[in-house]
Amino acid sequence: MHLIRGGRVVDADGSRAADVAVADGDIVAVGPDAVDEIGGEGAVDAETDATGAVVAPGLIDAHVHVMLDGRPDVATAVADSDYTASYRAAGNLRDALEAGVTTVRDLGSRGTLALDAGEAVAAGDIPGPRVLACGRNVIMTGGHGNWFGREADGPAEVRKAAREQLKRGADVLKCMATGGVLTEGAVTGAPELTPDELAAFTDAAAPTDTPTAAHAHGERGIKNAVAAGISSVEHGTFMDREAAEMMADRGTYWVPTASALRGVVDHGVEAGIPEDAVEKGEDAADRFDDAWDHALAADVPIAMGTDAGTPFNFFADIPTELAYMVDYGLSPARALAAATVNAADLLGLDDVGRVATGYRADLVLLEADPTDDVTTWQDPTAVFAAGERVA
Repeated sequence: MHLIRGGRVVDADGSRAADVAVADGDIVAVGPDAVDEIGGEGAVDAETDATGAVVAPGLIDAHVHVMLDGRPDVATAVADSDYTASYRAAGNLRDALEAGVTTVRDLGSRGTLALDAGEAVAAGDIPGPRVLACGRNVIMTGGHGNWFGREADGPAEVRKAAREQLKRGADVLKCMATGGVLTEGAVTGAPELTPDELAAFTDAAAPTDTPTAAHAHGERGIKNAVAAGISSVEHGTFMDREAAEMMADRGTYWVPTASALRGVVDHGVEAGIPEDAVEKGEDAADRFDDAWDHALAADVPIAMGTDAGTPFNFFADIPTELAYMVDYGLSPARALAAATVNAADLLGLDDVGRVATGYRADLVLLEADPTDDVTTWQDPTAVFAAGERVA
C-alpha cells in the first residue's frame, strides 16, 4: 500500500484536498479519510509527501508516431532498419513517460512496430506509457504517408486492409481521408479515400466496435469521414462551420495536433524541413485559427493529440500541446479534460483519466494547479505508471 499524502487532487471532476492510496497498480482510496478507508496507518507500506503539490491524472496523447524522432524530413526514416526503428521507439516511449504521459495512441508506424512496443511495455520489458496502436495506416495508392502505409484502392481492398490490421491486434484503425503536409506532392486538403472506401473502412471496424481515426485536413475530406462514421478527425485544419456542426451532432472527436503545425512553421526550410512541406504547413497554419473558431462555436468534442515524431515535435515535449490548445481558445480546465477524460473516452478506456477509486494509478505530481497554470504540465515533479514511480 502506497499513500500519496497531503496533496490537492485536480482532475476533470474538480479540485479537492485529498490523500491518494494505491495498491496493485490501482487507486483504492481518495479523500481526506483515505488512510481510514485502507485500514489505518498500519496498512501503509510506503509514502510520498505531496504537501503543496497537485496530484493529477497522467496525460493521454491520442496521436503519436513512435517510429519517428522529430527529424526535419520524416520520409528519410524509411531508410532506417527495423532494429533502428525499434530503438527509436523505445527512446520515444521513455521520453513520453518521463514527461508525464502515461497513455499514447500510435496512429501509424511501420509493420507491427507500435503494436510490438505496446506489448513490450505491458510485459515490463521497456519503460513507457500504455500503447494503443493502429498498425499500418490504410491509404490510397500513392497517397499521404505511402512510404509506410498500407495502400488499398476500392471498397473491397480497403476493407481487407483494415481487417489485416485487426488480425494483427490493432486497438484502433487509421486511414488517410485527405492529403497531408509531409508527403511530397500530396495536396494537403484534397480528398484521397472516397466516401465508399471510407464506408468500407468503418464497416470493417464495426463488428469489433474498434475506434477509427481519419487523417483529414480539408473540409470535404472531413465531411466524408464524419458521414462514414469515423470516431475521430485528426488535424481538421481546414474545418468549416458545416463540418464542425456535423462533428458536434455525431459526437465525432477532433484531435487538433497543434504541435505538428508549430514544428513545421516555427522551424522552416532553414532547419532542413523540405520546402514543399513548409509551404503547405504555412498555408495550413493560416487556416487553423478558423478551424478552432468553428469547433469551439459548435462545441465539437476535443481530445489531445500531438502527432509526436513529426518535425521538431518531440515526445519529451508532448505536454506543450495543452498550452497550444489554450492559446487557441480552450480554458486550462477544458485542456485538462481533452488530455485526460476525453482522450480516454476516444480510446475506449474506462480506467484512466481520473484520480478516482478503481482507476489505474497513472498519476503526476505538479507544482501548481493546471487549471490555473497550463504550463505546469511541462515540468512534473513525479510520474507514476500503474502505481510505480517512474520519473
